[in-house]
Amino acid sequence: MTSPRRRVALLTSSLLLGLALPAAPAFAATTVAKTATTKAPTTTTTPTKTPTKTPTKAPTKAATAAPVPTATTKVIEPTPTLASRLAAVKVAKSLNYYPSNAGWSNMWTKFDATRIDADLAKAQALGATNVRALIFPNTFGYPTPKVEYTDKLSRFVTLAAAHNMTVKFTLFDWWDGYADVAGSTTWASAVIKPYKDDNRVIAVEVKNEFDATDTAGVTWAKKMVPAIRAIAPTMPLTFSVDGGAGATGMARIKTALGATPVDYYDYHFYGNSERALANIRTAQAAVAPAPVVIGEVGLNTLQNTEGEQAAFLARVFEAAKIAGVGSLAPWTLNDFSTGAIPTSQVSTIQAQYYYGLYRTNGTAKPAAAVVRAEWTGTALPADLLDPGFEAAAGQTPWSAYLPELGVAVKTQAIAHAGTWSIAFTNTDKSAAGSPSYRVAPITPVQAGQKWTGSVWARGNAATGTNQIALSWFDANDKWLGGVSSASLPVGTTAWTKLIVTGTAPAGSASMQIHVKSGDNTGTVWFDDVLVSNS
Repeated sequence: MTSPRRRVALLTSSLLLGLALPAAPAFAATTVAKTATTKAPTTTTTPTKTPTKTPTKAPTKAATAAPVPTATTKVIEPTPTLASRLAAVKVAKSLNYYPSNAGWSNMWTKFDATRIDADLAKAQALGATNVRALIFPNTFGYPTPKVEYTDKLSRFVTLAAAHNMTVKFTLFDWWDGYADVAGSTTWASAVIKPYKDDNRVIAVEVKNEFDATDTAGVTWAKKMVPAIRAIAPTMPLTFSVDGGAGATGMARIKTALGATPVDYYDYHFYGNSERALANIRTAQAAVAPAPVVIGEVGLNTLQNTEGEQAAFLARVFEAAKIAGVGSLAPWTLNDFSTGAIPTSQVSTIQAQYYYGLYRTNGTAKPAAAVVRAEWTGTALPADLLDPGFEAAAGQTPWSAYLPELGVAVKTQAIAHAGTWSIAFTNTDKSAAGSPSYRVAPITPVQAGQKWTGSVWARGNAATGTNQIALSWFDANDKWLGGVSSASLPVGTTAWTKLIVTGTAPAGSASMQIHVKSGDNTGTVWFDDVLVSNS
């Protein structure tokens, strides 16, 4: 994730003069359906990813001596081809990774093979088949990498392989020395060449979150793509864009590279998961016919609940399936402890420390179960959307709407089933609507789908309007309309099932389910929400 993160360096002008013509990108001409543009405010708060500068000083602690797994039997594998590697990229169950105590360049300066091995075992247990290695020229040594650091990279690749995981390299992180193409080429050659025919490495990202509006960067990139192709002809190449640039940034890269295209595009998704399908399709259309992978996807749990993070990832995984994107890489395996991120712009952004599937104490957040289910092909957790409001504090994906008019409060005073319900008491109403508790479904929303929602409700001297409702929005977060159930009868009532049914209108990209209470001077309880579509 970088718009909080990286930059790097490259190669040798004398080499450029004798380079073979670059191989054609390894994708066939296929069409991708064009859809509406995205960009919409979300019901959860996601920090803007802002580019980061190189840390002022990188620590230089010696690597921890730790055993590196060794194979007892040498397996001879066929030499990889561009097509075989690209096929692997398109289905890789990939994960972004740094140790929780050593993020970004600190992973290499404080290299701890024992900790890395344990973390990769954890990733393997989730179902991961690939891990990303971000490589920093200013840390490794430039233009000639230090043997100490190339050895660490080799150990990392070996550790990953011991857990049946391949590796993607991201070059030139936290680096912007675009004037030095010769040095860049020398550096890239030293890093990549040992792996040019190594099946354990399946792709190279030339630059993380590349800015195609940077003229110097574009000039450099157009020279680096053929240079790296000459170094490793069968290695698929890509660039990524930050979450803010999105599909527009991807289209800029494609246009800027012109006659020196890459093999696939790496989309970083930090937007609104409710509209993930529309966003992904827009990104695909921007670079068609090249394949797209989602190289980073995540939501922090500093500004959002752990339940929201889990639902966010589930929505994006499910949307990607429909869009035909077979590889998503959660950012990141671990939260980061204080001091883990080198002094930089990234280290000052507190949210950056909370994107992990695991907390710093090693315990799993609900998102880990989602990723495991998606990668192993098993069912998503039944309580993912917390339909009975039983989730522990901070682990529900539900959020308040118009809380200034009334707030849903979890209570054990009464429940339809289980132990908990939510209650609204003494609510108001305004031109903007009634206060509600809302959530979005995991299944991607598309026009023409029939949706049904139900909830059990009970009143005590209830007044006003107490309902379940569905609201639809387009890809730009414009409200398209909604439907509401009949209201719970006023007064004191037994548990009553409220049901609402509606069809997503043309242009729908997302939907929200609201349980709401307006102008209610009494109390109403809601419990056991069900949502389905056909």
